[in-house]
This record gives sequence, C-alpha cells and structure tokens, in this order.
Amino acid sequence: MPVLSIIACGMLEDELVHVLSRDCGIRQLIVVENRNSSGFLRKLRSGNHIPRTVSLDRVPMLLNSGFNPDFNSISKVLVKFPFLGKVYKKIESKKIRSKAVKKVDVVVNLLRLGLHADLELLKSEVYKNIREMAAFSDGILIFYGTCGHVLGDLEKDFIDIECPLFFLKDRDGETVEDCISAALGGNDAYARAMLEYRGKGTIYLTPMWASSWKSLEKESGSKDFNYRYLKNPGYCLAAKINTGIPYKSDFYQNVQEFALTFGMKIIDIKGSAEIAEQSYLAAMEAIVRKP
Repeated sequence: MPVLSIIACGMLEDELVHVLSRDCGIRQLIVVENRNSSGFLRKLRSGNHIPRTVSLDRVPMLLNSGFNPDFNSISKVLVKFPFLGKVYKKIESKKIRSKAVKKVDVVVNLLRLGLHADLELLKSEVYKNIREMAAFSDGILIFYGTCGHVLGDLEKDFIDIECPLFFLKDRDGETVEDCISAALGGNDAYARAMLEYRGKGTIYLTPMWASSWKSLEKESGSKDFNYRYLKNPGYCLAAKINTGIPYKSDFYQNVQEFALTFGMKIIDIKGSAEIAEQSYLAAMEAIVRKP
C-alpha cells in the first residue's frame, strides 16, 4: 500500500485539514502524536476522517499491522439513517479525489509553531524528520515554504534518498516562500500584494497567525509578533487573508483584537487554497503511479 508522508508547518494546519478532509482515497490517516497535534486532530475529527495517533517511532508498526475503518467505511453503514445519510451525501459531494483512485496511507507529522524564529532549528527539525520518515514512505510532501530560503536546497541535500520529496508549488512551478505566499496564491501574488501596499507597513494574517500571535511572542520572542516591534507607527495595516476555506467564526475577532492592540487598520485580501490542493494532488498522483 503506498504511503504518503507529510511534514507540515503548524501555520498551515487549516490548509492541511482542508485537503485531507476532502480526499476519499485515504485508506488510513495516521497523525504523529506530539504536543502540536491536539488542535489539528480536533479539526480532523470534525470532518470526515477518524485519524489514528501514534509516536513517530511506532508509525512503521502501525502501517504493517492493518488499519481501522475510517469515516468513509463507517459512513456506508450510517447512511442507512436519514439524518446521517444527508451528512454523508454532503461530504461525498466535496471529495477531492475519485473513488477509482488507489487507496493510500497518509502519515502527518505536524511540527510546532514558531520554528521559523530560529531558522537553523527549523532546518534541523525538518531534515531530521525527513530522514526518519523516508524509511517508511513512498514520498514526502513538505508542507512548508522555503522559509527564508533555509529549506530551498532540500532536493539537492536529499538526492541520496530513494523517497521523492514534493513541495508546495505555485502555477509557475516555484516553491512558495512561506505560508503567506501559499495563502495568497503564490510568490507573484505575494509580491503584488506587497507592491500594492508599498509604503504602508502590513502584517498578513491567516486564521492560524491571528489565533497564535500572543503565544508566539511569549514563547519564541520572534520579531514577527513582538509587541514593541509592531508598535512601530510604520506598521499600519492588518491584512486578513480569506482563502475560501471555512474557518472558525473567531477569525475576524482575532484579527480585530490584533489590529486594536497595534493600532492598525484591517483590510481584506482575497487568497486561495489552490496551492495546497494542487500540491497535495500532485504528490498523491506521483506515488500512486510508482511501480
């Protein structure tokens, strides 16, 4: 059974839940259990997958031991009940892959928020997990941008492993720079946004950024969300990025609190989930075609 592993930035949690919840070709979904996974698991369980959780060192054993039925199997029984049948049909209409596609096991390792505050630590963590997960994977999707270009040489640095790596790429085939570039639709879209608001200090907010800035400032000391840094009057805009993914209702409230705290005006920017969707599909298609 093909295995697609995903090493993901916590800031891209919503995008990852989005693509996984719409995929009917997953045989079993395994989430590496760590202190970063609780919110991610809660979101997945509210969708159409029942993930299994295990420590990273026990993933190979779980892959070899069979699997529990996921929601797709369970729902075929529940569909006999009128209300649950309606729920099932609604979910079926949103599938991202055809039922004819070969089933795949998916292993998700969600790394902690704020690693980008120390780029060398970020690189070390991603590289370490690639090495460990390559042993049981047919491919690994790196659900990160290049993050200050610290992850820009992954293909070259891992040319020695047989497990192919896949990346979040825009329509031009370029790996996105970061999670904001992914949410806006690519590197060119990011550059256009910055050009449009040139001369006005702008902080770009996705739901995960908007809900996490307080803890990030406290834990990492990153200047991205440092109170004194953002109190600089040069920063005047809080850009709320709408990608079309259904978010919790507190997104606007979180952005509003952030804007009030730092004296910024809220602006709305249209984003897209296309990069997450297409990159995930490209990785899936590549591993199911492997001999």
